Amino acid sequence: MHTRRKLLLIMNPRSGVMLAPKYLSELIVRFSKAGFLTQVLMTTARGDARNFAEEYGGEVDVVAVSGGDGTLNEVIDGMITAGHKTSIGYIPSGSTNDFAASIGLTGSIYDCTDLIISGNARKIDVGCFNGRYFSYIASFGAFTSTSYSVPQNVKNMLGHTAYILGGIKDIMSIKPVHAKFTTDRGTPDERVCEGDYIFGSVCNSRSVAGILKLPASEVDMNDGLMEVFLIHVPKDPLALNDIAISMLNGSLKSHQIDFFSAKTIEVEVDPGIHWTLDGEYEEGSDYCRITTVESAISLITE
Repeated sequence: MHTRRKLLLIMNPRSGVMLAPKYLSELIVRFSKAGFLTQVLMTTARGDARNFAEEYGGEVDVVAVSGGDGTLNEVIDGMITAGHKTSIGYIPSGSTNDFAASIGLTGSIYDCTDLIISGNARKIDVGCFNGRYFSYIASFGAFTSTSYSVPQNVKNMLGHTAYILGGIKDIMSIKPVHAKFTTDRGTPDERVCEGDYIFGSVCNSRSVAGILKLPASEVDMNDGLMEVFLIHVPKDPLALNDIAISMLNGSLKSHQIDFFSAKTIEVEVDPGIHWTLDGEYEEGSDYCRITTVESAISLITE
């Protein structure tokens, strides 16, 4: 008798516009026709996806995630923490889905489901922030608080617009953050970057909050490196205009922007500065160590 492959579907029913549960029966039918025995676990609170992945992720052939980038973050954190090597499939259904856009998952829920069934997994680097794993970005400053400060019902109604409105509000009221970045890159003179910033991030993605776009040529998601992206405090309207033009055209050719890659990043910041990891709130500290975990997960993307 043919043994069916096992698939665990971890679904966040409240992500995005809350459409994913409406497709649940069809998703199970598609997985079943492809030969999977499917178990579905619904999240009801923060941390559920992490716990599900940690406890059950090693018992199946594929772990499928239906939710936003925060849900995927939890699953990745749980899988790596438990040492599971199971392939992960992603059905993005959040408000912005930055990480999904970076890896080319831009189709419908059904398209992403079919990709999990017939696609191939590739290795992806993951970041580690003071011991907690993140899939694509750790950031502070403008745009960062937007993901957790904009109410979920507003995100559900407005999607990208909610993030854009929140980002504009951030810029209007942002306070500079003094930070010192020490990395393992280049010459001794290149290893330290210090200044006053309105935004800082360490990421493995081409899209940040649906607002900032990094050049595809500058981001390799499995090269053992993270990209550091910093925006200095504009000192006058000309500097602000320079930042805006650089971000809009995607060139990042501005004296107001620092952009480089590194494997290990140590960050010293003002006390009380909070971060977000993949859009989820993370309490900050005056010292943060961020490392790249090379080829940490196998993600079905092609």
